[in-house]
Amino acid sequence: MVFDLAFIWAGLIAFAVLTYVILDGFDLGIGILFPFGKSEADRDLMMNSVAPVWDGNETWLVLGGGGLFAVFPLAYAIVMPALYMPITLMLLALVFRGVSFEYRWRAEKKGLWDAAFFGGSILAALCQGIALGALVQGIEIDGRAYAGGWFDWLTPFSVLTGFAVVIGYALLGATWLVLKTEGDLQVQMRGYAWWLGAGTLGLIGLISIFTPFQDPVYFERWFNLPGSLWVMIVPLLMAGLTWSFFTGLNDQSDARPFLSALGFFVVSFVGIGISFYPMMVPPSLTIWEAAAPDSSLAFALVGAVILIPIILIYTAYAYWVFRGKMDPSEGYH
Repeated sequence: MVFDLAFIWAGLIAFAVLTYVILDGFDLGIGILFPFGKSEADRDLMMNSVAPVWDGNETWLVLGGGGLFAVFPLAYAIVMPALYMPITLMLLALVFRGVSFEYRWRAEKKGLWDAAFFGGSILAALCQGIALGALVQGIEIDGRAYAGGWFDWLTPFSVLTGFAVVIGYALLGATWLVLKTEGDLQVQMRGYAWWLGAGTLGLIGLISIFTPFQDPVYFERWFNLPGSLWVMIVPLLMAGLTWSFFTGLNDQSDARPFLSALGFFVVSFVGIGISFYPMMVPPSLTIWEAAAPDSSLAFALVGAVILIPIILIYTAYAYWVFRGKMDPSEGYH
C-alpha cells in the first residue's frame, strides 16, 4: 500500500492548527472579556477557569508551527517573510499574556497585569486572524521565494478576518464561562454570548461572501455547478449549529452553546480547506511542491505517531480532571 506522506502531513498540521484554535480560542477569549468582569472576584474566577489548561493548549501551536518547518520547509520559508510582522506580534503577545497570567497572582496592584492579560489576548487573536486573511487572499511567489512587499499582509480583507477572530474567540470565552460558572457571572456571559454569537455569524457570512473573490479558484470551487453542490453541506451544517446555539442559550443549557460555538470554528475551518486544497500556500504552491523528501516525511511521521496520541491523552486527562463547575472559594493558583 502506497501512502501519500505529504497529504498525511498536511492533514496532521491542519489537525494541530484546528485543535489549537478550538482549545486556545476560548482561553484567549477569556482574556478579551477580562475587563468586563464586574469585580476582582469575577476576574479571578475567569482566570482560574482556564488556569489548569491554558499552557497545554498552546502545545498545538508549537506542533503546527514546528511541523510546518520540519515537513514543509519551502512553505515555511515563504510564509514567514510574508507574515513576519503579524506572526512576531502574535508570539510577543502570547509571551506577554503568559507572563501576566503568572505575575498577576503575586502582585499587590493587579491593574498593570490585568491590562497586559487583556492586551496580549486581543493582540494575539487579532494577529492570528490577520495572518489567516493574508494567507487566504494569497501570497506572491517568484520561483521558490516570497516576492511581495513588507505590508502585503495588511489589507481590508485581512483586517476583517482579524476582527472576526477576536469576536469569535470572545464568543468561545463567553460560552466557556457559561459552561464553567454559576450565578451572576454565568448570567452576564450568557447575555454576552447572544450578541457575540450574532456578531460571529454575521462576520463569518461577510467573509464567506468576500472569500470567493480573492482567487478565481475559490469562486469555481464554490459556485461551479453541479460540481460544487457537495460543498453545500458547509452552510447546511452552519445553519444547524446556529439553531443549536441559540436554542441552547434560550433553554439555559450550559454545554450546548459552547459546543455549538466550537462547531462554528470547525465548519469554518472545513470551508477554508475546501477553498485551499490542494494548495499549501495559495495561490500557486501545492502540498507536494512544498513538502520535504519522502524519507524526511517518513522519519518525522514516526515521531508524530508516538507524540500526538500522548498529547491527546494528556489533554483529555487534564480536561477530565478539571471538569465541572468552578468553585469561587477554591482558586487554582
